[in-house]
Amino acid sequence: MVREITKDIFFLGQKSEPATEADIQTGRDLQDTLKAHRAECVGMAANMIGIKKNVIIVNMGIVDLVMFNPVLLKKSGPYEAEEGCLSLTGVRKTTRYREIEVEYRDMSWTVRRQKLSGWTAQICQHEMDHLKGIII
Repeated sequence: MVREITKDIFFLGQKSEPATEADIQTGRDLQDTLKAHRAECVGMAANMIGIKKNVIIVNMGIVDLVMFNPVLLKKSGPYEAEEGCLSLTGVRKTTRYREIEVEYRDMSWTVRRQKLSGWTAQICQHEMDHLKGIII
């Protein structure tokens, strides 16, 4: 289901809670909502659709990857970036890493590890910040 985008800074500033298998529908809602906002958005966190759970979706080019309880394992190559967000107006500066490694559960609740670099790594870091209540 396509959900409304949350713009409440107080809500977005709160830490999300661990996701469980019962939250698989949140992953589906993120898929639908990202698809509906494809022209202006490349990733989302569950709190952006009003759900305070550790779930994100990242556009990987051809496919959108849903990650439950993502954890950043490794990072290298810091750089300064300017980012926007569907929940905020304007752009802001932030530090990101060119290469990261993330562990997460997929839609089948299988533990996965993924190495990301460049733009995809930047999107993933932005969405993972949302889970910690960090707003760029």
